[in-house]
Amino acid sequence: MIIDAHHHLWQPERGYRWLDEPGLDRLRRPYLPADLTAETAAAGVGATVLVEGGRCHPDEVAEFLGYAATTPVIARVVAWIDIGAPDVAATLAAYRRLPGGELLAGVRAQVQGEADPDYLDRPEVRHGLAAVAAAGLSFDLIIRSEQLPAAARAAYAVPELIFVLDHLGKPRIDEGDTGLRAWLGPITELAGCPNVTAKLSGLVTEAGPGWTAAALSPFVAAAVDLFGPDRLMFGSDWPVCLLRAGYRDVLDALREALPPMTEPQRAEILGGTAARVYRLVN
Repeated sequence: MIIDAHHHLWQPERGYRWLDEPGLDRLRRPYLPADLTAETAAAGVGATVLVEGGRCHPDEVAEFLGYAATTPVIARVVAWIDIGAPDVAATLAAYRRLPGGELLAGVRAQVQGEADPDYLDRPEVRHGLAAVAAAGLSFDLIIRSEQLPAAARAAYAVPELIFVLDHLGKPRIDEGDTGLRAWLGPITELAGCPNVTAKLSGLVTEAGPGWTAAALSPFVAAAVDLFGPDRLMFGSDWPVCLLRAGYRDVLDALREALPPMTEPQRAEILGGTAARVYRLVN
């Protein structure tokens, strides 16, 4: 089964301020479960993981868990959390009491919006990460490339927590070899942490207009070499991907960009890793 480990849903009028930025007209409309179901059915995707969308409000958590409880294709939710707050453990317990709370698989904070590249080193953040681990959940890393070193330090400091790197840490694919060289050092350090997995997601966005699967290939090949198929997973990043490509186009581009590998290895990336990390299987 193909699992999309990273997509979003939103209703802009509910407070997604980032959608007001220039150039995002294509995204400024509601994207709801019925839209997702149509896309996944057409692409042959059997299950998905719905990830918080930058609203950064508890109301979104209740909404998304409700979607998962009533939409068969949405298997799990990665919800928003203020990871530096003093009450992370209590907040997670409250999330699990919500309808659909049993489908909560992980949480994410908008670390990419923090100016401090060492934000993940802060004591209060480390305390929050430990609380996520104690709750048996994973933590998605949505970070900028310059925040990768701090992410590696956090992963080593909280070895009991499964970290999931979104979008491969946003390498500058549009810069070609220059972007690859700048990204390889810090991503190699992070990949050396055995408790870190990564998503092959958001890559067409980082590749920019006129992207090709060939432009993605060096970054995908490096990720496969560093993490291995059993620590990588496919994510569409839909509907953000629509700025560059359609849902099915993203899946096809990943298949084309993958280096030669066995069918079982390919199956890990397209579903097996996500099933284990987000506990779609026992």
